[in-house]
Amino acid sequence: MVTLDFKKGNGLIPAIVQDYRSGRVLMVAYMNDDAWALTLQTGEAHYWSRSRGEIWHKGEISGNIQIVKEIFADCDYDAILLKVEQVGGAACHLGYESCFHYKVTSNREVTIIGEKVFDPERVYGK
Repeated sequence: MVTLDFKKGNGLIPAIVQDYRSGRVLMVAYMNDDAWALTLQTGEAHYWSRSRGEIWHKGEISGNIQIVKEIFADCDYDAILLKVEQVGGAACHLGYESCFHYKVTSNREVTIIGEKVFDPERVYGK
């Protein structure tokens, strides 16, 4: 049985989220012990919102839930990789498939890659 080490990160561990089919990195979030337990219990991703100070069920408002297909722990048990089925096609709250839609050059110039899957104002309001 795996016991994740939440102590190193002040009660949080990073969760790297990857599309289980394409391998594309969708997002990075954080989990506390309760979010981890909910994820295991439900089979859907739950995270700790550092900005709101509460657990959030990914896709609860947008419908873009993440169904967990596989979980990997790193060698120190202080980070996890979730391979998920991204329902609705968008992991990013800005409406993109991936939160990693800013391509940065060596000159620090930024280009947005990808198309929006949904309009965040219509989903979340202002």
